[in-house]
Amino acid sequence: MKNAFKYGAFIGIASGVWILVLHFAGVYESQFPKADQPSWLEYVSGIIPVTGLYLGIKNFRNRVNGGRMEFFEGIFEGFKIMIVGGIIASFFASVYVTYVIKGLQTDYMARVGAAGVIGILSTLVISLLLMNKQHNL
Repeated sequence: MKNAFKYGAFIGIASGVWILVLHFAGVYESQFPKADQPSWLEYVSGIIPVTGLYLGIKNFRNRVNGGRMEFFEGIFEGFKIMIVGGIIASFFASVYVTYVIKGLQTDYMARVGAAGVIGILSTLVISLLLMNKQHNL
């Protein structure tokens, strides 16, 4: 679980910092053109969970699990990382929406849902790529 906390914290804190970067870039301001459509900067934020999940699952395989990992072990570790990262990132997002930007003109929950989908798909693909131990059903 230590691995999940470490890489989940990386994802959560990096996402919180990215929220501030988006704020200072003016992405969520009402005068931003097409405020209801994602900016290219929001698409770049998909790199954060993919990187954190890859590093976390790879570290789990190489250091925690002795260099061997089944597909479902990778999925389980990825979901633990996503839960920790999601809790931390949700805290930053709720503080941002509640206290920093009062009149948010965009559907922020759609972006949170998209982040969850990116995390799930990334976990599946990364676990598939990093698995190396076959499991007989």
